[in-house]
Amino acid sequence: MNKKPDRYVGIHNDLNGGMTTIGKIIRDAWLFGLIPETETCENWNLAGIDALLQKVNAEWDKYGCLVSRLPPELAERHHQLYEAAMAKARAAGWSGETETDDED
Repeated sequence: MNKKPDRYVGIHNDLNGGMTTIGKIIRDAWLFGLIPETETCENWNLAGIDALLQKVNAEWDKYGCLVSRLPPELAERHHQLYEAAMAKARAAGWSGETETDDED
């Protein structure tokens, strides 16, 4: 029986080039300045990731959870972060299909 890891591998070591739920939390935390972009969250426990998620959600709530409601400088930064992440993920073989598999 495989034991689930109790520590996060870090966004740069994550599956799909970091295009995972936790990877998205980390990128959003970078966006909102909650952690420095040098922080990959490698070796963080799940409680730490969950605490970061709560902070990220509180920031998104200020903008109705919509990129279109971000101030221009944050919207531009979001675009930069996600374009770079998607390019890296595609190079690692990610296609984005796993996010839309249930949308038939």
